[in-house]
Amino acid sequence: MEAFSNEVPRRTWGDWPSRVVENTRKILNLFERHDVKGTFFFLGWVANRFPSLVREVQAQGHELACHSYWHRRVCSLPPSEFREDVRISKDAIEQAAGVPVYGYRAPSWSINKDSLWALDILAEEGFRYDSSIYPIRHDLYGFPDAPRFAYVYQCRNGRELTEIPPPTVRIAGFNFPAAGGGYFRIFPFLYTEWVFQTFEQHYRKPVVTYFHPWEVDPEQPRIPAGLKSSFRHYTNLGLVEKRLGVLLQKHLFQPIATALEAGDLCPSAVKRKAVSMEHRSFPVAPAVFPAEQTEGSKG
Repeated sequence: MEAFSNEVPRRTWGDWPSRVVENTRKILNLFERHDVKGTFFFLGWVANRFPSLVREVQAQGHELACHSYWHRRVCSLPPSEFREDVRISKDAIEQAAGVPVYGYRAPSWSINKDSLWALDILAEEGFRYDSSIYPIRHDLYGFPDAPRFAYVYQCRNGRELTEIPPPTVRIAGFNFPAAGGGYFRIFPFLYTEWVFQTFEQHYRKPVVTYFHPWEVDPEQPRIPAGLKSSFRHYTNLGLVEKRLGVLLQKHLFQPIATALEAGDLCPSAVKRKAVSMEHRSFPVAPAVFPAEQTEGSKG
């Protein structure tokens, strides 16, 4: 949706026919067929407008998490405005479902080296984990020097937050994105399968896969936009549901919160070494975590 933020201003969202309920239910049905539970990162705006959808997701055993209120990039906001956005979005989801929310994912992976202050705020607002830092180079986001696997981040305020990066593979000294969103749609499915195999056999780490409800909707209206935005948004929408079905059949998945509660993120045999705000080199302790699906998990 970020690709069309200029063509569809936030103030006009309510004027457009909504497809989020239908698309989310399509995902719920897919998960039910494969007996899979995942983590659903909701916009506060969606939770306020469709609270029954939030309750429906929670009632089917999935984890609820926060994806901001207005889908604004964190690195574009001052800290005070980010805190307010976090509070109202978290509250909207919790009020809709009556359960606490502990996970956060920034729109467009927009927590980077210049906006790490956001992790302090998330910890202060009661979040236990974040999944917003993508350790790649990209024209819109990325923090290539950040750790590639889950780790515990030590905030400047003395609190801790578990950071859960999306998957990358190391090729010729560079981090390559994989197995989620546009990378899941646009790259050949053989690449995704190779990534899963590499994580399981070589890295011995779980894969954090993710996607959006609009990505299972090939019939969505086409909005005129630039060539790059259109390519990133619309390519291979018709293949997503089939590809997801293959992954769900071949691998085991679970929500992030379930992995946290089981202690899979930070095995007791490994002494944690927190990541400090002041040290850009990011010393970390290995952490195990079953991946996410929908904006949700494999392990």
